[in-house]
Amino acid sequence: MMTSTADPDYWSLLGLSPDAGSEQLKRAFRREARRWHPDLNGNDPLAEERFKLVNEAYAVLSDPRRRRAWERGGDGLASQHDPFAQGFPDFEEYLEVVLGEAIPRSDRQPTDDRTAPNRAETTRAETDRSETGRSEPPVASPPPPPPVRAVEDLESTVELTPEQALHGTTVELSLDDGTVVELQTPPQAGDGWRLRLEGVAAGGRDHFLQLRVQTPDGLRIDGLRVHYRLELFPPDAALGCAVDVPTLDGPVTLQVPPGSSSGRLLRLRGRGLVLDERRGDQLVEIVVVIPADLGDAERALYRRLQELALEAEDERAGR
Repeated sequence: MMTSTADPDYWSLLGLSPDAGSEQLKRAFRREARRWHPDLNGNDPLAEERFKLVNEAYAVLSDPRRRRAWERGGDGLASQHDPFAQGFPDFEEYLEVVLGEAIPRSDRQPTDDRTAPNRAETTRAETDRSETGRSEPPVASPPPPPPVRAVEDLESTVELTPEQALHGTTVELSLDDGTVVELQTPPQAGDGWRLRLEGVAAGGRDHFLQLRVQTPDGLRIDGLRVHYRLELFPPDAALGCAVDVPTLDGPVTLQVPPGSSSGRLLRLRGRGLVLDERRGDQLVEIVVVIPADLGDAERALYRRLQELALEAEDERAGR
C-alpha cells in the first residue's frame, strides 16, 4: 500500500494556478459561484455544499492575511461561522456584495435550458492539465448543463463506468411510449451531469438523462478528476490522522492535517483519470461527523471541550 501526502486545494477548486492575479481570481469565482449557486441548481444539496466551498476559497485567496495563513498550513479562516446559516442570497445580489460590482443584465444566467434542437446539451469540456513534472494544478472540470427543468418534463438515470464517462459511449433510452432514443454521451462527462433531449417525449416534451458515474467504494468521476467524501470523527479531524482512502489504482494512506474542518479539500496528485498525456487529481473532501450515540465518558469530554472554548472566548474578550 502506498502513502500519499495531501494539501488544501483552494486554487484547484477555482480552477486556477497559484500565480493567478486578482482579476483572474474574480472571474474564476464568478464562474464557479454561478455554476454552483443553489438558486441555479434547484436547491440541490450537493450544489449548496460546493457553493459554500467556492465562497470559502475566494474568502481566503482574496485576503492577503488569510491567504498567508493558509499557505503556512492553516485553514485561513479566523471563524467557523457559517455565512449561509440563514439561507442563500439572490445570486446577482450575492456577487454585488462580494465583488462590489453590479452584474450587467446581459451577463445574468438564465434559469431555463431550451436552446439546442433534438440533442443532448453539454458544455465544452475544460480538461485537467498534465502532472508530468510541471507544477500546474488541474483546471476546473466541465460544468454540467443547468439542472432546471419544467414539471412536465421526464427524467431517466443511466450509470456509466469511469472509462465510458471518459471517452463517451452510446446509450439507448426507452421512453414510456415505446420510443427508443440512441445518443452519444460527451467525453469527459461527470457524475450528476444532466443531458437534455428536446422534444423527444410524447407531446413534444423534453426528456432529461442524468448520468451516474460512481465506483462501488464511493469515488465520483468528474472529467479527469475524482471526488471522494471522507468522514472523520472530531478527534481525528482536530488532531490529524492517517487514514486509508480508495483510489482508482487501489487504496492509499492519506495524511490528514490537524485542524481539518468539514469542507476542507485535500488533493492526491495524479490519482484521477488519464487521457493521452493528461492526468487528473483526486480531491478528498473532509466531512466531520458526530457519533449518534455518545457514552457518558464521551459526553463528559465534549462538555469539557465546550467549557474550555467558553473560557478561551472570555479571555479573548478580557472578561
